[in-house]
Amino acid sequence: MSNTDSGMQSRQIITKAVTGKGRKFSQATHSIQPPDNISSILGCWIINHQYDATRVGDAVEVMGSYDINIWYSFNRNTKTEVSNQTVRYVEQVPLSYFDSNVREGTTEVSAVATQAPNCIEATIAGDGSVLVRVEREFYVEMVGETKVRVAVFSGDYDDWEDKGMEVSGVEADTEDYEDLDPDLVIDDLND
Repeated sequence: MSNTDSGMQSRQIITKAVTGKGRKFSQATHSIQPPDNISSILGCWIINHQYDATRVGDAVEVMGSYDINIWYSFNRNTKTEVSNQTVRYVEQVPLSYFDSNVREGTTEVSAVATQAPNCIEATIAGDGSVLVRVEREFYVEMVGETKVRVAVFSGDYDDWEDKGMEVSGVEADTEDYEDLDPDLVIDDLND
């Protein structure tokens, strides 16, 4: 059946859609120089995480900073202090999905820290500095304008059924939804 026989035509629609997404887990080691000779590390934590994301070619660049706080003892474990240092980073997140048909100049980029920066190890180096190993993970998404092609049918819905075309979702029967679980949550981050 040709397009004109069925009354079907197609059109292109410009719409906003997810045009790219990716995820990256990484670890980094930072060397922190506290002001005193350290006897032992009593704790290490990360606070004040801030970041922003931009598109760089076929990837998303996440630029950010956080404060590393090291609680340590010195003077042969008789005194304690907290050292604070701000660390800046740049993370390239490759896109596992990328639609190259996105219209230029329409892209919006977002990033979510699915795992906030976290200290997994802090050790005293031979030179007296503290090596802090940090892990973090980001999920990024690009939304932009793209074209989709849709079928356009002319005539009444009754005409469609006569020509053997299925009309789904036009007249939804509420009985179809009785078995749905209202507590079901679908996690879009796993896509």
